[in-house]
Amino acid sequence: MLSKRAFGAVVVVAAGVMVAAVVAGFAPSMAPGPGLLRRPSTDLGGQLVGVAATSTRNAWAIGGATSGSGTLVLRWNGTAWKRQSGVRGVGGQLVGVAATSARNAWIVGAAGSGKALILRWNGTAWKRQPAPSFGSGSFLNGVAAASARSAWAVGSTGSGRTLVLRWNGTAWKRRPSPNFGPGSSLTGVAAASARSAWAVGSTRAGRTLILRWNGTAWKRQPSPNLGANSFLTGVAATSARNAWAVGYADAGPMGCGPCKLLILRWNGVVWRRVARLRPASDGWILSGVAASSGRSAWAVGDNGLGGQTLTLRWNGITWKRVPSPSPGILPELNGVAAVAGKAWAVGRYETSGLALKTLILHWTGTAWKPSADHYR
Repeated sequence: MLSKRAFGAVVVVAAGVMVAAVVAGFAPSMAPGPGLLRRPSTDLGGQLVGVAATSTRNAWAIGGATSGSGTLVLRWNGTAWKRQSGVRGVGGQLVGVAATSARNAWIVGAAGSGKALILRWNGTAWKRQPAPSFGSGSFLNGVAAASARSAWAVGSTGSGRTLVLRWNGTAWKRRPSPNFGPGSSLTGVAAASARSAWAVGSTRAGRTLILRWNGTAWKRQPSPNLGANSFLTGVAATSARNAWAVGYADAGPMGCGPCKLLILRWNGVVWRRVARLRPASDGWILSGVAASSGRSAWAVGDNGLGGQTLTLRWNGITWKRVPSPSPGILPELNGVAAVAGKAWAVGRYETSGLALKTLILHWTGTAWKPSADHYR
């Protein structure tokens, strides 16, 4: 079963089009914080962990389901979400998605063999792509694409080292990345251009981890922490001077007891923590972020203690909470994508019978509304 607690989102701007991708870490041993896995459900109907959109008529949502191989890929055609049957034969877990157009998209995760998994949409079908082998236990958490010829995928090797792959238009190749001992993991990646990208995650010591691609190499950047255990789950970038990273700080030894929201902003020079976030109550976690400009961004998550979804909006001055539906029991939002003034947020909830159900919310421009046509 997928676990949300390592999920994050990435957003890139490619050729003037806002592209969003969500990333996830699903293995319990690789989750960024201790004690954060949800209670297992006895009836896994499905859950969504990532979403990407290139226009109001083209979007992808990915996750897991009990039918077929357990993988779940949905496509928005401007009218309804439809399940893509051609992906059901792919074993493993799908955890990150990115798209640059209706003819080019990527999904990453882990194959059933425990090795990294990469799928590509060519405009007609999803096809598995050759990926470098890093042994059992390797997985990819996130993917970002600046164009059809430039993309990044990040995650962790089976030995607990950071993992960065680059698509050069022909093949995926591993690129050197800083490592800080076993247990370090990258959970999200964002690419503003082929020469400017960010990757975020955490170290085994519970410190935030931010890497920057300067066009030549990946280098660690100083990043703020909030308390002893701070974790970044997602990153978004619209330019070399504007980026966001989100996550949470775990103030207690027993998981989120309590957790605090964590939002960092890159101003072109340094990363700074956003103070005075609301809600400030215990238990809140951010799992995804999307940005379309320096004046517009979304961050999503939930409060596991109170069973509420959370959507925050950046208006260019401050982050403000926006009301969002919270169906069922323990609803979660794992990822968000925004384009042309609209947005999608995806996740899951539990029924009274403890069955997992997919959750899709649509920002109409004035309010978040649930989508009830996931499998049409």
